[in-house]
Amino acid sequence: MTIAVFPGSFDPITRGHLDLIERASHLFDQLIVAVMTNTGKQPLFTKAEKVQLIEAEVAALPNVKVQAAAGLTVDFMAAQHATVLVRGLRNEQDFGYERDIAWMNQSLNDEIETVCLLARPPYAYFSSSLIKEVAKMGADVRDYVPDSVAAQLAQRLKERG
Repeated sequence: MTIAVFPGSFDPITRGHLDLIERASHLFDQLIVAVMTNTGKQPLFTKAEKVQLIEAEVAALPNVKVQAAAGLTVDFMAAQHATVLVRGLRNEQDFGYERDIAWMNQSLNDEIETVCLLARPPYAYFSSSLIKEVAKMGADVRDYVPDSVAAQLAQRLKERG
């Protein structure tokens, strides 16, 4: 059985993330969406909130589970007996970044194989960070995130004023 992990901060989960999750769910026996901490970013949502938001969106995918994770991705993967790391590529810059991370991960655990899926248009043109920025300015972001996520995002931004 091949277990894959799709890690990310998912703050918030986007339609692009969900497209990658659905596509990866068809490639592997089990896919674990690992909600990680990006130490370089200030999150809007807690890990528990992100897990809930993602679980609601992937409920129809029986081989997908969502888990909060901490520490190194390779350590989380070893604990889950996962051997494949799934990443998405939007552009050339993502490729260079993901290549370097893949090499580092493989040097930490040579049983890990990274599989990159190309983001499909229209998902290749936006990120969670960009979505948060335009949402802060009052833009409607429902084209980029599920409606329930857009509502939670608007509420959180309102709370933070």
